[in-house]
Amino acid sequence: MADGKIAAVQAKLQSESREFQKLESEMAGVIEARQRLDAQLSENQQVLKEFGTLKSHNTIFKLIGPALVPQEQGEAKANVEKRIEFIKTEIARIEGQIKEHEGIVAKKQDEIITLQREFQALQAPSKA
Repeated sequence: MADGKIAAVQAKLQSESREFQKLESEMAGVIEARQRLDAQLSENQQVLKEFGTLKSHNTIFKLIGPALVPQEQGEAKANVEKRIEFIKTEIARIEGQIKEHEGIVAKKQDEIITLQREFQALQAPSKA
């Protein structure tokens, strides 16, 4: 009877451990997405900073496919500002996902610890 309980707890523990690994992998993907957004934000902020150094006679070009096409400074600056706002919105969304994942991972970790203790407690009498 005790062997059946031990096997059931062990199976549950293995299942929860696999689920935990999956959650950890998902969390790594979300963190990677956040890092990419940080890099994009930094690049776009640097571009916006460069707009401040331009004179009215400077020409700005936009890469469209394989061609560089002239673009008005005001339009280019507005596009970069919109892109920065979009990236900031995405960062906020990803931060929410990270917090949510952290909570789920912590809960799963607690479940695994509880199962490990139960498993150890079930094994202790049989060793004595």
